[in-house]
Amino acid sequence: MREKYIEQKLVTAVKQKGGLAPKFTAIGFDGMPDRLILMPDGKMAFVEVKARGKKLRPLQLKRKRQLEQLGFLSFILDDPVAIGGILDEVQAT
Repeated sequence: MREKYIEQKLVTAVKQKGGLAPKFTAIGFDGMPDRLILMPDGKMAFVEVKARGKKLRPLQLKRKRQLEQLGFLSFILDDPVAIGGILDEVQAT
């Protein structure tokens, strides 16, 4: 399954729940996740979208850990089936 397809499914699901999923670009700070998830009531998370079965590059893994150490939710999404669980977790925080 292609990364773009999974990413489109994520954006659609976030919108259906009243949130936004803008593309996240950190110029000069490589390895940051693809999408920023912004949900009602100030809930947020970062999501790195991958084609099914693909792994994070070492720098992406480092950025994920940095974000989590700062207290942010950070997810890897490689299957659209996981979108509901991710959004539930974001909204539960």
